[in-house]
Amino acid sequence: MEPARRGLGEASTEGTDAEQEVLRHVHALFQQRVDGDDALLKLAGLRFAQMGVAAEVHAHTPDQLEYVLQFVPSHARLPVVHLNRGVNVLHGRDRAVVREFADRFAGRVAGLVVHDKREMAAQTDRLVAALRELNAGLCERPDGPLVFLEYAAGLDRGWFVEVAERLQAAERVSCCLDVGHIGLRQAAARFGDSHPGLDLKKLSPVDDRLPDLVADVQDAVASALPHVLDVTRSLARLGKHLHFHLHDGHPLVPGLRDHFSFLTRLPIPFSYQGRRSLSMMYGPGGLASIVSAAIEACPPQGVSFTLEVHQVEGRLPLNDVAWLFPHWQDTTNAERMNYWLSVLSENAMLISQHADHDLSLSGRGGRI
Repeated sequence: MEPARRGLGEASTEGTDAEQEVLRHVHALFQQRVDGDDALLKLAGLRFAQMGVAAEVHAHTPDQLEYVLQFVPSHARLPVVHLNRGVNVLHGRDRAVVREFADRFAGRVAGLVVHDKREMAAQTDRLVAALRELNAGLCERPDGPLVFLEYAAGLDRGWFVEVAERLQAAERVSCCLDVGHIGLRQAAARFGDSHPGLDLKKLSPVDDRLPDLVADVQDAVASALPHVLDVTRSLARLGKHLHFHLHDGHPLVPGLRDHFSFLTRLPIPFSYQGRRSLSMMYGPGGLASIVSAAIEACPPQGVSFTLEVHQVEGRLPLNDVAWLFPHWQDTTNAERMNYWLSVLSENAMLISQHADHDLSLSGRGGRI
C-alpha cells in the first residue's frame, strides 16, 4: 500500500530556521519494530538524529523505559512516553504506576500518555476526581512530565471535551488527540446516518456492494477532517498543552484501520474518480490543515505532534548504516526497520513543511 521511497541517508537535513523550530515539536515512534538485537535501536537513534525529531517511546515498565532511553538521541524536546494501554487512571493502583514513571523520570521525559476507557463515560465525576488527585501529586515535582489522556476508546467527543474543561485548572494533566480514533468514529457515524443498519466497518474494498456505496463512503471519510479541527479548536481554547497522535487511515481497511502514512491510498478493484484507489481520511492536505489549526489555536509552546505511523511494510537497503550490522547474516529485518524509519522521515518532512509555510504566512516564525 506504500509507494517507493528514498533512503533517509539521501534526505537533506537542512531547512529554514522556522522549519527547524517546528521540528523541535515533532515526535515520532521510537521503538524496535521487528525482531533483532540492539543494532535496530542504534539504527533508530541514528535516523532520528538525522531527521531532527524527538521520540515517543512505548514502555510497560520503568526498567523497560530506562533501557530504551539510552538509545534515544539528545533533542531540544524531551521524549514522550506512551504507557501500557491497560493502564486505567480510574484505579488507584494504576495512578500509582503513572506516579512511579513521573517520579523516576522527572526531568528526563516531557509527557506520559494514558488511554481513556469506555467505562469512563459512565463515571465522569470519578474520572475527574482521579485526575485531579493525580495532578496534585504531579505538581510536587515541577520538573515532572505532563500526563496526557488520549482519546482512544471512541467515546462521544462532547464527553471528552467536557472532561478536559473540568480539568482546566489541573495544570499537569491535559489531552492527547489521536486523529485516527477521532476520524474513524466520525466516519462511521456519518455513514450510519445515511445508511441506517449498515455498519461501515463491516464493508471492505472487495465487497460487491462497494461500487454503489463508494460515494457515500468517501463523503463519510471526508467528514473526519472538519471533526478533528473542531475538537482541536475546542480544546485549544482551554490554553493548555495539546499533544497529537498523527496518522492516516480508512474505515474500509481490513483489521487495524489506521496508523498509516499520510502518503498512502487504499487500493480498490474498480475505478472511482479516475483511480483504482481511494483517498484516506486526511492525506497530505488534511495533515496540513491539522497542523495549521493546532499552531493557530494553541498557546505558544503549547503543542506537540507524534507521528504514530506503523502500518508499513517494505525493505530499504542499509547503505550508509551497513556498519551497524556486521554480525547479521540475514539483514532482512534491518532493511524492514530502515524502510519504516524512511516513512517516518517523509511524514516528518511533510509536517515541518506545512508548519513552516503557515508560520511564514503569519509572521509568527518564533511562536512555536
